[in-house]
Amino acid sequence: MLDLLKTRRSIRKYQDKKVEKEKIDAILKSALMAPSSSGRKLWEFIVVEDKEKLEKLSKCRERGSQLLAGAPLAIVVAIDGDPYDVWIEDASIAAIIMQLTAHSLGLGTCWVQVRERQYNEDIKSEEYIKQVLEIPESVKIECMIAIGYPDEEKVPHDEESLLFNKIHKEKF
Repeated sequence: MLDLLKTRRSIRKYQDKKVEKEKIDAILKSALMAPSSSGRKLWEFIVVEDKEKLEKLSKCRERGSQLLAGAPLAIVVAIDGDPYDVWIEDASIAAIIMQLTAHSLGLGTCWVQVRERQYNEDIKSEEYIKQVLEIPESVKIECMIAIGYPDEEKVPHDEESLLFNKIHKEKF
C-alpha cells in the first residue's frame, strides 16, 4: 500500500487505448466495497467511455477539466438521495479507492472536482454534467475521475520531502 501511495500521481495525459472491461469492473467493485457512514452506500457511479460525452464533460469547468477530452474513461462519483452530513466524505472515500485500484492495475487517474465549481457565471458544473449525462435532479455530484493508460511519467513522492512537521503527538 505504501508503494501505491508513493507512486500514485495525478495523470493528465493518456494513451489512445481503451481500458479493458475487466479493469473497469475491478475499479467499480472496489468502489462498492468502500466504507460509508452508517452503511448508507448511497453513492452512484456513472461510467463514461463515449468520446463525444467525454469531450462535453471536459468543458464542465473553465479550468482543470480539459484533460477529460483525452481520457478513454471517466467515472462520475455522486450520491442519490437527500444529502446528509457526510455525503461528501462518503463519495470522496469511494473516489480515492477507485484511484488507488486503478493505479494498482497500471492505470493513471486524475480527480476533477465538480461540487462547488462553475461551468460559467450562471451554471454550476454539476448542472451542466447532469444535462450531458441525463442525471436526475436528486443526485449530488462530488467529482469525476479520469482514468486511462498514462502517456506521461511522473516521479514518485520523495519521502525526504514529506511534511513531517504536519504530524503532532499528544498536543498541537
